[in-house]
Amino acid sequence: MELRSRYTGEDLKELIPQREPILMVDDFSPLSENAADSALTIKADNFFCLENKLAEPGLIEHIAQSASALSGFNALKLKKDPAIGYIGDVKKCTIAQLPAVGNTIRTHIEILSETMGISLLQAETRNEDGELVCACSMKISVK
Repeated sequence: MELRSRYTGEDLKELIPQREPILMVDDFSPLSENAADSALTIKADNFFCLENKLAEPGLIEHIAQSASALSGFNALKLKKDPAIGYIGDVKKCTIAQLPAVGNTIRTHIEILSETMGISLLQAETRNEDGELVCACSMKISVK
């Protein structure tokens, strides 16, 4: 398996266990072991869309899957299989807006610390105009 600087489409499935209809990342770029950028273009048939907008749980799931993709990328570098992760906690969550169908959101995640299979991360999601969509701290537990 060749490591890449950008993952899209089917390549993403090498990094994360999620599949349609709840695949919430369609572009992923690892920046370091602890940081990455991801994106999602919101489609009308998205599992988390309500009234043509991505609902709050969809934003949180997008961030969690972005973290999962970074974890999967790091596992592949070590020639291991990507692990399954679970959202453990979401804190300091600000949702400034719900993006509409057709828009692309971009997320930057940074792992602040990792211990005993639990990662603490910070995330910020912005719309195509650079406006804040969502920001939060999240704990992810990796199985």
